[in-house]
Amino acid sequence: MPTHAETRIMPYTADEMFALIADVARYPEFLPWISAARIRSRSPLADGEGEVMDADLVVSFKVFREKFGSRVTMRPGARTILVEYLDGPFRYLRNHWEFLPKGETSCEVDFFVDFEFRSAILQKVIGLVFHEAMQRVVRAFERRAEELYGARRGGGASG
Repeated sequence: MPTHAETRIMPYTADEMFALIADVARYPEFLPWISAARIRSRSPLADGEGEVMDADLVVSFKVFREKFGSRVTMRPGARTILVEYLDGPFRYLRNHWEFLPKGETSCEVDFFVDFEFRSAILQKVIGLVFHEAMQRVVRAFERRAEELYGARRGGGASG
């Protein structure tokens, strides 16, 4: 049952980081081991405070290739993203993100993930590399934020 929790101060706004994490369809472009993404459905939340998206991600790691579905509840006003497991190779998957503004151009990103595979073999394999894998995922999000938002904050006067 690997879990990972991390809090980082990022030099980007809470809204920018929210948008980056909420853009699940683009994950295969930059996240390690994510080879495909498909949005099943999107709909507004009943309270009008965000939207819910059902999505499939394909994770490819060494000889393993697994698809899983999740329900992503995005609340931009609250700056939270909650991921609930729908189907696939896990016994369970819990994941959440929270984005707290820290001044005009930075934010605190709180990330948590907890999961367990149904397969003891997959669980053992991921257990060996889990923390390193989570660090690579976090770094991939950081690099993506730099690609998307960092250039305009560079050394120019318009930053």
